[in-house]
Amino acid sequence: MSIILGIDPGSRITGYGVVRQHGRHFQYMGSGCIRLGNDPLAERLIVIFNAVSQLIEQYQPDLFAIEQVFVAHNPDSALKLGQARGAAIVAAGHAKLPVAEYSARQIKQAVVGKGSAEKTQVQHMVSHILKLTKAPQADAADALAVALCHGHTQQSLISLAGQARKTVRGRLR
Repeated sequence: MSIILGIDPGSRITGYGVVRQHGRHFQYMGSGCIRLGNDPLAERLIVIFNAVSQLIEQYQPDLFAIEQVFVAHNPDSALKLGQARGAAIVAAGHAKLPVAEYSARQIKQAVVGKGSAEKTQVQHMVSHILKLTKAPQADAADALAVALCHGHTQQSLISLAGQARKTVRGRLR
């Protein structure tokens, strides 16, 4: 069993999602958005660091996963997004949590089954997987999807390791 904190970073809104994983099953623990307002960027980064640190203290996750920077048309936005990611990653590092990073395509593929899925499809599948009565806000759903992606990836790695062990044992006999 592990607790996974997923982060969907943003310089205005940073989503977070926390799930507990039991093998292939997931349980919703919490989610929401860290709203950053219009303060100078340095102050918003401090808010992200402090808020993620508080989430880590509150939920005591074993694992931390975050979405990678998507470089769009605006380099300035990509830089700000990278700095927001950095603030969250430093909070995880400060708490000695292992950090996993996934592209938006990997996250959508893991949760929806299609790397080009729309945000509404991600919200729907997150709600379905976690048996939520209503869809979480888009940024929170994205963060939950990050956590689910990490859980699926970890489960796949464990399964592959088990298969490899069986193969090696079969060859040694």
